[in-house]
Parts: sequence; structure tokens; C-alpha cells
Amino acid sequence: MKIVTWNVNSIRARLENIADWLRTHHPDVVLLQETKCQNHDFPLEAIEDCGYNVAVHGQKSYNGVAILSKYRIEDVINGLPPFTDDDQARYIEGVTNGVRVASVYVPNGNTVGSEKYHYKLKFLDHLHDHLKATLLYEEAFIIGGDYNIAPTDDDVNDPAGWHEKILCSTPERKSLRAILNLGYSDAIRIHHQGKGPYTWWDYRSGSWQKDDGLRIDLLLLSPQAVDRLAGSGVDRDPRGLEKASDHAPTWCTLL
Repeated sequence: MKIVTWNVNSIRARLENIADWLRTHHPDVVLLQETKCQNHDFPLEAIEDCGYNVAVHGQKSYNGVAILSKYRIEDVINGLPPFTDDDQARYIEGVTNGVRVASVYVPNGNTVGSEKYHYKLKFLDHLHDHLKATLLYEEAFIIGGDYNIAPTDDDVNDPAGWHEKILCSTPERKSLRAILNLGYSDAIRIHHQGKGPYTWWDYRSGSWQKDDGLRIDLLLLSPQAVDRLAGSGVDRDPRGLEKASDHAPTWCTLL
């Protein structure tokens, strides 16, 4: 069972690239972020034509998350349960083919110390509380998404240039470590040690051409999912296409 997380940076703007990739690679489950459309504007028919059932939690022009699956999607939760006063579409969860999955789009935070930064830390606190409670289910659970945090300096091409900046600040990393310390594992780091692989390259300053990237797209696995983990990686190819998202798909496979 192959599960992918991908920030597509507007599903309607990238639809041709996304549909081609789905038809070529046939992943079982795809967790999307930044769909950037309301539910009724989601290109449902085009995705269904690729062989997927769809659950969507969207909003106009910003954010938006979705689950695509070759299997039925059940027990869908829209929005992060402990964060009931949040009106941004940043979290969706469901069960498919016996595996609980979630797509999460953690706020960027803008700049360290800003109002948006404090909202990001608040969101991460609520995510921590929900994932702590969900561990009690004792089931295979994969939380894929754009976490907008590079976990360590190994996940940054230029650590000195990003030192204590947004995506790499100590409080952000501490919040992510708190989630991992609950008992979740970073799928990529189980199979890849050292620098990279990166998942995001800024559109500016030739970052893609220089491989000046960060790894901010993660798949966090419950212990039961880790027991079934067979492989993980990043597919860089879609980032090099014309009209590409600035993120690459990150994947893992379960036995």
C-alpha cells in the first residue's frame, strides 16, 4: 500500500501534472495540501477518472486539504478536533483500507514572532493533543502533510542561511519534536540518513536549479504503521515540470 503526501499549490492550476502523475504511479492513497478551492470547485470528476475516491475539506483561494484513495474513505473528520474555533481548512482525517490517514497543512507562520507565527505554534499544540489521543486507538495511522518545519539542519541545504528563521526556528522544531516524542516516527528518516532528501524548493533565486531545498513535507507514522513500513522516499520529478508545485510528492509503502 503506497501512501503519498503532496502540497500541490492549487489543484486546479496543476491538474494536468497531478492527473498525469496519478495515472503513471498509481499510489493507493494521496494526501493533498493547498488545494486552494472550495469543495464545490474541486475537480472531482478528473480525479475520479484517475481511479480515486475523494474526501475534501476546502476553502476559497487558500489552504485546503484532501484525501484521495483507491478504496472507500470512511469516518471522515474535517478540521482538527481540539481546534474547534479555527475556520481554516488545514486538516482532514479518515480511514481507508484499514489504515487511518490524515492530511495536514500546518501554517507557514510568516516571520518568527509575528501573529501568524503564534497561530502556527497554537495549531501545533492542538495537533499534538489530537495525535496524543489518537495513539490510544492502537492502529496504523499516517499523518502526511506540509508541516512547514524542517526538523533538523540535515533537512536544510543551507542551515546557516536559515538559522532561526521561519521553518527552522527552535520553537517550531521543539513543537514537532513533542509530537514525535509521543511515539510517532518520521518515515523518511527510517530509510534515509544524512542530508536531505528535500521536498520543497522556493520559486525564487533559482533554488530548484541549485538544489537549495528544505524537507518540510513529512509522513508521521504510529508504531503500528512503522511495523508495516517497507520503504519511503521523495519523487523529485514533478518539481522539474513546467507549472510545477514548489513541493515534491513524499511517499511511503506499507506491507
